[in-house]
Amino acid sequence: MNETYTVIIPARFSSERLPGKPLRDIAGKTLIQRTFESAGRCRADNIVVATDDEGIAQTVRRFGGQTCMTSTSHQSGTDRVAEAARILELDPAEIIVNVQGDEPDMPGELVDQVAGLLSADPAASVATACCALDNPQQYVDPSVVKVVSDAQGHAIYFSRAAIPHAREAGGHTLDRVPWQNVRRHIGIYAYRCEYLQVLAQAPACKLETTEGLEQLRVLWMGDKIAVAEACRSPGPGIDTVVDLERAIRDFSGQ
Repeated sequence: MNETYTVIIPARFSSERLPGKPLRDIAGKTLIQRTFESAGRCRADNIVVATDDEGIAQTVRRFGGQTCMTSTSHQSGTDRVAEAARILELDPAEIIVNVQGDEPDMPGELVDQVAGLLSADPAASVATACCALDNPQQYVDPSVVKVVSDAQGHAIYFSRAAIPHAREAGGHTLDRVPWQNVRRHIGIYAYRCEYLQVLAQAPACKLETTEGLEQLRVLWMGDKIAVAEACRSPGPGIDTVVDLERAIRDFSGQ
């Protein structure tokens, strides 16, 4: 990939299940520092944390990271990233990779891969990644988002439901479902700055609100999302106290 790109990490203080999540300690470092350092192994020209909280901003600055203060009213990480891109006055053609702020084990090579995928696919407005399921239970787990792609590697649909439906396997009988062929979506996105602004300003669509999946807005608008098999899958994200406790154990063993 010859193009330069910027990583923006949205990090809000408020969280229903884990308040103050970015500042939670994971084996001696905050979650936001773990995420920043992990994603920072990529080849991006710049990495910025977009936040609505001065405490988070101060923490990031203390470990040498760049921050951008954004509104407290954003409903999604995409909206926050879009505002940060405007404040930073990024070029309309600049590729931006949105790395979620609760991903302490985001491989730098995956960040590079998603940016390169968008750069290489002029038909795509957004790029993302997928991987195999870890176990058959994930096939029917609504917290695990599945993606189905076409022959050109563009997403057909994302869903919390069990897709594609295994009709010949008798529905959702897990011991008969070919779950190894199902792909789990990884929540990392690359877009060009100009398209990001269009996406952030577009109203939520019915599919998006029904599934609770913001990326469906792109498909609803008639645009394409390039999906690649991840060169390396990230570790689990942090959404709950249980996730946090697991991450503490994992990082303590390093």
